[in-house]
Amino acid sequence: MARRAAGLLVDCLREQGADRLFCVPGESYLTLLDALHDAPEIQVVTCRHEGGAGFMAVADAKITGRPGLCAVSRGPGATNVSIAIHTAEQDAVPLVVLIGQVARRDRGRGAFQEVDYGKTFSDMAKGVWEVTDADRLPEVVARAFHVAESDTPGPVVLVLPEDMLSDTTSAEVVPRLPVAMAAPGPEDLEAVMEALARSERPLLIAGGRLGAPAGRSALLKAAEAQDLAVALSFKRQDHFLNDHPNFAGYLGFKIPRPQVEALGEADLVLAVGTRLTDVTTQGYTLPRAPVPGQPLVHVYPDPARIGAVFRTTIGLPVDPVAFLDRLAERPAPAVAARKAWLAALHERARKLAAYAPLPTADGVSFGALVDALGRKAAPDAVIVMDAGNFSSWVHRHWPWRPDNLILGTVGGAMGLGMPGAVAAALRLPDRQVLSFVGDGGMLMTGGELATAMQHGLPLKVFVSNNRSYGTIRLHQERDYPGRVSATELTNPDFAELARAFGATGLVVETEDDIEDAVAAALAAKGAVIVDVRASLEAISAYTTIKQLHGAANRPKTSE
Repeated sequence: MARRAAGLLVDCLREQGADRLFCVPGESYLTLLDALHDAPEIQVVTCRHEGGAGFMAVADAKITGRPGLCAVSRGPGATNVSIAIHTAEQDAVPLVVLIGQVARRDRGRGAFQEVDYGKTFSDMAKGVWEVTDADRLPEVVARAFHVAESDTPGPVVLVLPEDMLSDTTSAEVVPRLPVAMAAPGPEDLEAVMEALARSERPLLIAGGRLGAPAGRSALLKAAEAQDLAVALSFKRQDHFLNDHPNFAGYLGFKIPRPQVEALGEADLVLAVGTRLTDVTTQGYTLPRAPVPGQPLVHVYPDPARIGAVFRTTIGLPVDPVAFLDRLAERPAPAVAARKAWLAALHERARKLAAYAPLPTADGVSFGALVDALGRKAAPDAVIVMDAGNFSSWVHRHWPWRPDNLILGTVGGAMGLGMPGAVAAALRLPDRQVLSFVGDGGMLMTGGELATAMQHGLPLKVFVSNNRSYGTIRLHQERDYPGRVSATELTNPDFAELARAFGATGLVVETEDDIEDAVAAALAAKGAVIVDVRASLEAISAYTTIKQLHGAANRPKTSE
């Protein structure tokens, strides 16, 4: 049946399971927008900035496990969405980005807003394909979704010349190809069990490929069955109950050295579902690169990741969930010393997570807000965290459990806080959505509050307003104490700004305001922005500016 290429593209997207597209409209793909008008199965969410649209698609993919989908126009639209493409690559998130392109006859002429996207995105995307023949749309769309989901998930860019979308084609939709992962064989399990039998202090580092319910369940069963200490990789604290006796800690930024050293006493490391990235491995020291100080078992479905940085004792490019399920079925070795090892690690992690009030003279300790909210939030709340020092309070003190869902950026990009909350509230309308955002990030993508209002979303956003780019300020005060440059901010009244959008705006100026503000925010029916006038001195959950100055002034010693 002959039809417009744009209509065929919509059918291809439906076949791949797409039900939501985030976009900023552009004339380079108007024909696609027209075809979507007749496809109510795909909700089109109009955003205020391409970065916001991309972040929403990334967050949606984190929630569903399927590729997120966004569409932007050529040139400026494409370059604006690049932050989300980079985030998807860093976070191993499946993402498909549709980009309009100039007409085929004008390619290579330097036409209006023309960009060579293969050159622009080849270092960030798993694939960049320009579809110049409408008959090949089904093939390329199916490939894009499959590649985005396979091995290490990531972003794929499809470039769509505007005239191609109007072509007539009789091509048929290509069925979706499921992603296959190898299962561990009996000999694989035997090798791992032999290593466990020799281990008194085994440490399991759990990663993002265990984030689905089946993965969280398998992690719990395997940890309990084999008496394994569980450390959670960066941004994965929702994978395991943090007050479980087997919980040994979290591997993120600024973890105190004694905690890292205690985990480093492991005599066997099982890295399961993690790529063993820079932050998770504490700068490639846990385990040590390139040759770890203890046997390393690395289980990850992408063989290219195994042995790339760390020499592995046992490398298994298999389904990590299936691996843990099989491990849980095996009888545990009788190693008496493990109980004491688990108890010591868990007690250290418990003490680190306990919130202690911190007196501050220049504003509210953001930790006090996090502590109060953590006691009143729904047990299955979705927690969105923008990038910044303020998130250290959430990572350290939130009462994490597997019913939670964390949405954040492993790659550290600022700006996910508001768009991520919008995506979560759209996808999970029955869940409480709480977003923590810094003042810097709020002014980057906070305009997506308009998108939230357009869809009537009841998200709750807590802004750490310490009048500074806090993460950079922390490094600045540590390396160049007292020499403040380019990190101070002048901010609007975020509560008044919220009201201008039609949302509820609340202000927390002292710690006495916290309980009432939290109660009011959670009780409100619609969107709420809470402007927390946060202390700059209490710059993170692990240090203060005064302590940074003291560390900078101490004599350097050789190590």
